[in-house]
Amino acid sequence: MTESATGFMDGVLHDPKQPDQRSGPAWGAVISLALGTFGLVTAEFLPASVLTPLAHDLSITEGAVGQALTTTAIVGAISAPTMAVITRPLDRRIVIWAMTLLLILSNVLSAVAGSLPVLLAARVVLGIALGGFWSISAALAMRLVPSHLLRRAMSIILTGVTCATVCAAPIGAYVGDIWGWRTAFMIAAVVGAVTLVAQLITIPRLPPIGVASFRSLLDVAKNPMIKVAMLVVLLVASGHFAGFTYIRAFLEKFPALDIETISLVLLVFGIGGFFGNLAGGFLAEHSLKAAAALPPLLIAMATVSLLTLGASAWATAIAVTVWGFAFGAVPVGLQTWMVLHAAPEQAESAGGLMAATFQVAIAAGAIFGGLLMDNAGVASSLAYSAVASFLGALTVFLLGPKREPQTT
Repeated sequence: MTESATGFMDGVLHDPKQPDQRSGPAWGAVISLALGTFGLVTAEFLPASVLTPLAHDLSITEGAVGQALTTTAIVGAISAPTMAVITRPLDRRIVIWAMTLLLILSNVLSAVAGSLPVLLAARVVLGIALGGFWSISAALAMRLVPSHLLRRAMSIILTGVTCATVCAAPIGAYVGDIWGWRTAFMIAAVVGAVTLVAQLITIPRLPPIGVASFRSLLDVAKNPMIKVAMLVVLLVASGHFAGFTYIRAFLEKFPALDIETISLVLLVFGIGGFFGNLAGGFLAEHSLKAAAALPPLLIAMATVSLLTLGASAWATAIAVTVWGFAFGAVPVGLQTWMVLHAAPEQAESAGGLMAATFQVAIAAGAIFGGLLMDNAGVASSLAYSAVASFLGALTVFLLGPKREPQTT
């Protein structure tokens, strides 16, 4: 295939309609995308940190509030593979700006919600933004930096996820307790506005090239390596959310930690995730198979440790930290595998399929983990997490990438 057909020249994805990007990587734009991931993940899981007061004010059950998370995941799964197709005639920076506007709108709607239908409507809007953003973020990274810097750029973008994991829950809970849960959503809306300003300033013109279509989605879905990668995403992500969604219940029951210690352990989980994200980017630069396989293997080891040594507070804290470190590295390896290695010429389609699969796994993991916990105890949720994560790692070792993508 010629350079003009693929868009690659000297390791850089070029668009003939925009300036030559070999003058240097657009790190400002990459950082603005990281701000976007921070805002989206914060908004996605914010209801969990203000669950009780939100349910009380809206006169609904805590379980009904929990469905807000499921609603976002389901809509995100639908939006991810379709949004890139629907917006295919548009400059990709306009699409990113639109998704950030939807993020702001969702937070404002949540802040003023007076009933469950309004809250669910806000979560639908967020799901659209979430799926649309994730479907094209990796493809944009390919156009913003040279390919030998792509793994580093994707690691930076995904750092927003781990920062949100560290900050969103404790800050959301604190703000909700002091000023009310509506203030927490308004602060999230302000963060979204700051993100939009940064994106307006830093993201260059990115006319649509090689964008997704329903035909390309089907073609990518038939790719054997994409099928394997999607299976790994389902196993690892569903395993993580089946177990970690109910980690507080485990910590309260087995090591019997008090709420202050549980908060500290969860904070350490998030800090571990931050460093895991950085480690995942470093590992992906050297071995893509290791970057995709080792993190889920570490998750399996951590959950087994919790099941066998969970009575020890120190052992539990160490295991949860390892879990956070490992999960922080998961998205870097899997997204690099799907987008850069398995389908580099159809990056938006591959990114959309990964985002959709991840959102399905979030919903399925939380629901299945809840069923296990209700019927067999919280330990069974962690057991499923261990088994699913190990099977994901084994799948990568046996069927994962056989060669490293070219970066020169």
